[in-house]
Amino acid sequence: MSADVSTRRERRLALALGLNLVIVVAQVVFGIVAGSLGLLADAGHNLTDVAALLISLIAVRLARRAPTPSRSFGMHRSTILAAQANAASILAITALIVFEAVRRFSHPGHVEGGIVVAVATVGGLANLASALILRGHDHRADDEHGSDLNMRSALLHMFGDAGASAGVAIAGAVILVTGGWDWLDPAVSLGISALIAVQAWKLLRESAEVLLEATPAGLDLDSLADTMTGVDGVEGVHDLHVWTLSSDVRAMSAHVVLDGHPSLEEAQVVGERVKTHIGPMFRIAHATLELECEACGEPADFCAIDAAPLDDHGHAPNR
Repeated sequence: MSADVSTRRERRLALALGLNLVIVVAQVVFGIVAGSLGLLADAGHNLTDVAALLISLIAVRLARRAPTPSRSFGMHRSTILAAQANAASILAITALIVFEAVRRFSHPGHVEGGIVVAVATVGGLANLASALILRGHDHRADDEHGSDLNMRSALLHMFGDAGASAGVAIAGAVILVTGGWDWLDPAVSLGISALIAVQAWKLLRESAEVLLEATPAGLDLDSLADTMTGVDGVEGVHDLHVWTLSSDVRAMSAHVVLDGHPSLEEAQVVGERVKTHIGPMFRIAHATLELECEACGEPADFCAIDAAPLDDHGHAPNR
């Protein structure tokens, strides 16, 4: 990631983060004043986006840090851990909102529809403004969002929030016009809570997949292997593994069987040729290749090292 791209992303995320923090505080305060659970639920929804924007901002900043001997891959995984903690807290907040909504159905309270309409409308407009900030106004922004999952998800969050705020505003307008229908406020809060829960569960599942080093979604291992095999000088590929360090960084390792018995220099040329072919096409940021003149022994598709178990002190015993 270039310094200019990183700076633009960080500036946009910081602006959107500040704006959404103001929205959350206003919705909580006026939600309590108006007695609107819908506004409080929408505040919870916006709070999820504050967390998402914060995670994206941290990811951009941590991406600048160089690897160290103790963290050879850098600190990309810290954003994944933050995402898991965020998802768990969101689900807990959602459960509290659902509990209060159910209680409100049994013991409905008066809702100030005018305040709800005003605050929800302002919140929706602010979310649209945040989306425009994140998207930017130059052609480079489209390229950035197309390749960066963090920025794309943050943008989708903002549009989703605008829709949720519109729902709360409509409920407040109905209550204001009818002078009743207070039950509509907790009903809307339940709908928003369902939306929050779905997003939180998806975030929890995706972060778990990253930590379990699953193959990145949308990446076809067979297609990757075929592309590598199609490189001049490559006879076959096995023991192929691809995983993600963060939403932007993919890593790969593989055993590559070379044609004939090339010299070390010739083998290195083929290896670099393979990396050049797969890098941009499959978004592989870090590739480790073990170059072979003959395939490993059986089973060739999983060449594991027969490692000795560690002793009580975590050291391998002498052989």
